[in-house]
Amino acid sequence: MTASPPVLLAAYAAAIFLASVAGGRLSEYGAMTHRRMQIVMSFVAGFILGIAVFHLLPHGMERIPGPNNLEAAALWIMFGMFVMIVLLRVFDFHQHDFSAEAEAARGDTGTGRGGLIGVALGLGLHTVTEGAALGASVRVGFEEEGVLPGLGVCLAILLHKPLDAYSITGMMNHAGHNPRARLAANLGYALICPGVAVASYLGAGMLGPIAEGPMIGRALAFAVGAFLCISLSDLLPEIHFHRHDRGKLLVALAAGIGLAYGLYLVEAMAIGGHGDH
Repeated sequence: MTASPPVLLAAYAAAIFLASVAGGRLSEYGAMTHRRMQIVMSFVAGFILGIAVFHLLPHGMERIPGPNNLEAAALWIMFGMFVMIVLLRVFDFHQHDFSAEAEAARGDTGTGRGGLIGVALGLGLHTVTEGAALGASVRVGFEEEGVLPGLGVCLAILLHKPLDAYSITGMMNHAGHNPRARLAANLGYALICPGVAVASYLGAGMLGPIAEGPMIGRALAFAVGAFLCISLSDLLPEIHFHRHDRGKLLVALAAGIGLAYGLYLVEAMAIGGHGDH
């Protein structure tokens, strides 16, 4: 028996909040080694890539009406990618690795106040996109009578959010902020995605048929572009600038994509087969 939409969304929101807080707290115990961080990032990036292609894309296209739905979906995917690229260019917020090796490669000299503000704004806008995708996915999934609607998107956020929170508190630690300030920032950041997810779900419900169709479809297509950009921004720098541990990183990437596809198969069988997905 499937839980009601509000209960399931509340469970997702609570899990994401706790995972984000836990990720932020990890920086208090020192940086992860470069190798471990890159393996984790490859796995998470592969999973997010799979969620974008196997979960968000089909749902989004199904809800964009008309004969030109493919073109409309492509436009919104490109828009999502462009917005995320702009955020990365302006705020330079996607930095997870604080190991000695990574700092030496970047030539790190610390993070100033302006840099921290940029990271906070960039990650804040980034997590708004994730929260909106989660709220829309839960509503779409319940319409299709899935067993656990939005599970794939929730897991993608759940795996990635600790890395983002780790980035914020890690940079604040580098900049010399005290533990109380780091904890406040960690808790505040952890609340954004759950809050936006709930608002997205409730907002779509209050807007009724207008939001249930084309608007959710376009929002999901936008999320596809954003998720693609998020995953590739983690993968591509490692591919271009680091030649070590290729095998381990490829295995981690394949495992992430495979897990996303496995969830897609489970969801497809739960709602009546691949053709109905």
